[in-house]
Amino acid sequence: MSANEHLPLADTGLLRFTTCGSVDDGKSTLIGRLLYDSKAILADTLNAIEKTSQRRGMEAVDLSLLTDGLQAEREQGITIDVAYRYFSTGRRKYIIADAPGHEQYTRNMVTAASTADLAIILIDARKGILTQTRRHSAITKLMNVPHAVLAINKMDLVDYDQAVFDRISAEYREFAKQIGLEDVQIIPMSALNGDMIVERGDRLDWYTGPTLMEFLEAAPLAHSEVPEAFRFPVQFVCTADGNDYRGFMGRVESGAISIGDAVKILPNGLSSTVKSIDLGGRELQRAVAGQSVSIQLADQIDISRGDMLTSADEQPRIEKQIEADVCWLSETPLDTSRKYIVRHTARETRAMVAGIAYRLDINTLEKHEGAKLSMNDIGRVSFKLQLPLAIDSYAVNRATGAFVVIDETTNNTVGAGMVL
Repeated sequence: MSANEHLPLADTGLLRFTTCGSVDDGKSTLIGRLLYDSKAILADTLNAIEKTSQRRGMEAVDLSLLTDGLQAEREQGITIDVAYRYFSTGRRKYIIADAPGHEQYTRNMVTAASTADLAIILIDARKGILTQTRRHSAITKLMNVPHAVLAINKMDLVDYDQAVFDRISAEYREFAKQIGLEDVQIIPMSALNGDMIVERGDRLDWYTGPTLMEFLEAAPLAHSEVPEAFRFPVQFVCTADGNDYRGFMGRVESGAISIGDAVKILPNGLSSTVKSIDLGGRELQRAVAGQSVSIQLADQIDISRGDMLTSADEQPRIEKQIEADVCWLSETPLDTSRKYIVRHTARETRAMVAGIAYRLDINTLEKHEGAKLSMNDIGRVSFKLQLPLAIDSYAVNRATGAFVVIDETTNNTVGAGMVL
């Protein structure tokens, strides 16, 4: 029976997920297999990789060739090079954020995980849990990715032995418990042969759980699992000549808003109600997370880019000093004597480092006090802000609990922060 016969026919919406793992765990082949078995590869692309595989003397299509371009980019010295792949199964649309496996690209994993609804962490069944497995799992937890899949790949190279799967599963669950990573689905698979990717195959009959595709199809939508407060950072103020229209444009980052709802405007703290909601010239009664709309209020209030509309009864904190877990992205270490720019949603402010509490050893989870932050390091940092920010904790709201640190001299993004 095909795995697709188990799937619901309804469109289950967009799912963003990231793939990560140590070098040579089969990540490129897994992505290629997902694209190939879901019929998401264009005919000319498939023809090209078939010819390349034949020239290399391979009996089957080398699906890892679909991501060879990414490896070439890394060889050219590109740093933040998370690559995105798009495909659809007819029941759901997907965006894959492909993160590199090398330790020096830890920052890329943070970038990929920042918008992911799910993380696929690959393990080579022959090698078991490696340092990079622990590192990527810890980052998955730190970045508050809601769901995770431990993909124990290359089961064909251990003769599809259930004992190997059970041993790795038990070891990983113990580690996941230590770091607080709770929602993990463990799946045995062979990306090379396609077992348990889209089709179940006939060599892992002892495994009764879902295939990878079945799990992806059934994963909950973002913003759907817990009630969220309304958050709407204003990106642009739209006025129309000849009338009094004044619309505040942006994206609903979380929650929902309806005409007539009471809202607060932050950071000034004024109140109003929603008069209209427009989406591409069409009036809506209600806007939900992910929609980019223009909102008109019943009162004439001075609002500009960087302000935030929030629900009247659930508001974020207004802070001029924040404490956060920061991943440092720059080759130049964090300098506590310099000023930086903190960009939070659509608002920017100058900031100074108030202190570094510790650097987190992502391998052992030990906290080293008094340490500096260099490239790929993650640490607990406090910032003093010139202007107040309307923030939530990252654990509650990933959109309004995240920010980036910018070097005001070069305008380069040098850090990514998650507010406590």
